[in-house]
Amino acid sequence: MGIAHEHELHQRRRGRNIGVGLVLAAFIAIVFGMTIVKIGSGDFAAAPEVQGSEATNGN
Repeated sequence: MGIAHEHELHQRRRGRNIGVGLVLAAFIAIVFGMTIVKIGSGDFAAAPEVQGSEATNGN
């Protein structure tokens, strides 16, 4: 036999869980979007140039 009536505490907890889930999903989407934009802009290409200049210094 199932539960006929859900308690108010469970309704509030479910609402809070849905809210936290939506905020987490939005945060993940923002971080993913920023990652795609940073990779697409080519900012990561500067790292090999720094390594190459350090190698020529003889250190």
